[in-house]
Amino acid sequence: MTAARRSASARSACALVGLALVLSFILTSLVSAATTERIVLDRRTGLAIHGYDPVAYFTDAVALAGRAELELSYGGVVWRFRNAGNRAAFAERPDVYMPQFGGYDPVGLAHAVATPGHPQLWLIADNRLFMFHSIEARDAFAADPRHAAELASTKWPVVLRTLVP
Repeated sequence: MTAARRSASARSACALVGLALVLSFILTSLVSAATTERIVLDRRTGLAIHGYDPVAYFTDAVALAGRAELELSYGGVVWRFRNAGNRAAFAERPDVYMPQFGGYDPVGLAHAVATPGHPQLWLIADNRLFMFHSIEARDAFAADPRHAAELASTKWPVVLRTLVP
């Protein structure tokens, strides 16, 4: 290998290492920032589950963004809804429509790790909404939802004590 090629190769390797460090820092910052609250929220906006309508998962079977004019404060965070009916349903029964474990991934919770779920990665099991950090976690949960939820439930009280009320 010529000196010029070795130099170019070294620069490429340094750039890749630098990029990996920057990405690692960003991802660590995002996860730690998002895992201090008892309900997963967007830190920039203060919206629960990033502004998605929790009732729409049940009524429309799809993740739909809520509207700014249809907000409700509950559990210390602001929830958004697609329509007044969804907001009323949530106000009457938040225990039914809120994501389980505050929107944290139950697969992570089974390992005592508070990993924020993503509103686009979700599943309804036993009439409860669960959110997941990855497709792989959702698929693992879907293989045996009752068992996975039980495992998460046993760890949730321990994890909950580490989150800010």
